[in-house]
Amino acid sequence: MTDEEIVGYLDDNGYPPHIVNGGKAGLIQRWKQFVGEVEAGYPHNLHNYRNDLDIRGLIQLFSLDDEVAAEDSRLDEMLAHREVRVWESNERAPFWDFGYPRNAGWALRRDLIREGLIDAE
Repeated sequence: MTDEEIVGYLDDNGYPPHIVNGGKAGLIQRWKQFVGEVEAGYPHNLHNYRNDLDIRGLIQLFSLDDEVAAEDSRLDEMLAHREVRVWESNERAPFWDFGYPRNAGWALRRDLIREGLIDAE
């Protein structure tokens, strides 16, 4: 897909302007930033986490997987409790929809507990 087609898809499907305007490069940049946040200790809540997983779903939809392979490997190493499906970013059941960061911050852990995805410790 061309960047113009990606922008058109994002716009036609109601994505926020900052996502639309970023196009292909913006999606890839956001995924890389997200993986860095996970490595540092994901500070956001479950809603934000799922939005970030949706970015990866879009990357897959647009066949840009090769451009984020290194980040995927890094994220894969950071995920714990892989039996827990925290989101459905697409119908393919990708690895990033399962588990959550080992070092999840309090907001994400709180929301995972509230949704019954993990037990309170």
